[in-house]
Amino acid sequence: MKSSRRKFIAQLGALGASTGLASIATASPKAIPSKKAPTAFTLNILQTTDVHCQIHAHDELFWENGKAVYRKTGGYAHLKTFLDAHRKEMEHSYLIDTGDMFQGSELSVKTTGEAMVPILNALDYDLYLPGNWEVIYYKKSMQHLLGSLTAPKVCANMYHDLGEGKKGELIFPPYSIWTVNGVKIAFLGYTDHLVPIRQSPNYSKGIIYTKPEENLAHYVDVLRNQEKCAFVAIVAHLGLSQQIHLANHPACEGVDYILGGDTHERVRTPIQAKYAKVVEPGAFGSFVGNLELQIENGKVVSDRYELLEVDASKYPASKEMQQVISTYEGPYLNEIETIVGYSTLPLYRYFVIENTIDTLILDAISWQVPDVDIVLSNGFRFCPPRATADATGNIPITNGYIFDMLPVDSTIRTGKVTGKQIKEWLERELNNVFAADASKRFGGWVIKFKGMEVKFNAFGEEGKRVQSAVVHGLPLDFERVYKICACERDGDPDDMLCRFRGVQATENTPYSLHQAVKSYLATHSPVTPTPPQSAIALDVPATLLTQVSGVAYEFR
Repeated sequence: MKSSRRKFIAQLGALGASTGLASIATASPKAIPSKKAPTAFTLNILQTTDVHCQIHAHDELFWENGKAVYRKTGGYAHLKTFLDAHRKEMEHSYLIDTGDMFQGSELSVKTTGEAMVPILNALDYDLYLPGNWEVIYYKKSMQHLLGSLTAPKVCANMYHDLGEGKKGELIFPPYSIWTVNGVKIAFLGYTDHLVPIRQSPNYSKGIIYTKPEENLAHYVDVLRNQEKCAFVAIVAHLGLSQQIHLANHPACEGVDYILGGDTHERVRTPIQAKYAKVVEPGAFGSFVGNLELQIENGKVVSDRYELLEVDASKYPASKEMQQVISTYEGPYLNEIETIVGYSTLPLYRYFVIENTIDTLILDAISWQVPDVDIVLSNGFRFCPPRATADATGNIPITNGYIFDMLPVDSTIRTGKVTGKQIKEWLERELNNVFAADASKRFGGWVIKFKGMEVKFNAFGEEGKRVQSAVVHGLPLDFERVYKICACERDGDPDDMLCRFRGVQATENTPYSLHQAVKSYLATHSPVTPTPPQSAIALDVPATLLTQVSGVAYEFR
């Protein structure tokens, strides 16, 4: 009998050790109670987002006193030093990344994201949210890559597609809870439900996305009333406009903060919406968001947020992390660093309307495929700037930087549309950027084009923003058929080109985007890609740096 009792107590002790109940299982009635948890303490939630596989320090653009200023920031080895230093000074810290961690560089493409896994694991993240680009290598690879990360993943609006529009189970758990001294901090995840439209459709095949509003109130109720969480944060990859819209939606009642991502915005002061505060900490590892919470008697009594710059000159590269990076980058380094051309101008993609990177791409496509009327290029805030000249006095463009600019080497495609179609398409694209209803804004910026000049009112009436459109010096003719050129997207129907439906006589060319840019640089380098003012907004400056309006926020 005594032997059985001893065996039971031993088993109970082993169970307790695995569940955090060891002290209860083995305590005697006269055991001295453990030290009482403090009633007042500080928590820090650190956030990165949209790093896009930028593993090295890079030139970053800051808008200061009406001018572009460049400083070296980011790089995972510098970020490691930064995080170690800050976390050492914090009482309790929790590190999250809110998406786009496996797409955006040549190293990522060459290894289908595999090289990023050991690098991310070495940073000791506590939680991840999949971004809109995590599907770049398709669903199965997304599950494999995210599953290879040691920290938990959350997302409450990505479901397995059972076919015929039927939703299966959630692919990831909807939320995670961080408990400190008995106080619970909840993280509820949502990624962009527009992924099947914004990305090539085949990337997300097998996944059903839903709007956050469909189950948000339910999970807030669970976290507040069942789990008794003292603080509820949404970790989001929706874009700043969509995140502000969500923070104003009744379903968001009970949420304290939205820690967002996707549009690479730099929120330095939290944007106070009706139900929650909204922040977003830039991109490319250049910044880390720091949300500090003061806890007293089990409640959050105050919060303080700051956007911290990962200045490469202040935080030297971690030797430990540099070794990890070198191990996985080494086999590809020579190709990544091979120079394929030069620019006389800094290359950037931060302005909403026109940028030097897009100008370079349009010039290259137009040169490679000259027999078209209008060349189109998707508008997005992607790719870190490049502004540092080498011994030639010009700014080198490497193979790796071609992948930074264009991570997907799509086939260049042509087709035919009417002037009426062009006008309707322009109105739709401008509404995607400047819609009065924030929920209707896509994450990208104004579509880029060459061969056409358009004047518009950014904040004009929907469907009536375009004030004039000229193609090769002549007014856009609604009846005329124009030949357009853009890139093919994986999974788009034959009659679609650059989100342009009803395109006739579509045909793939022998060229890809990378081939066109490299060939153009080989012939024309050094290039001077001056934005041509093909798109002119009549009510905002050409230096507009954000699509967000109506709130106290500026990008700088």
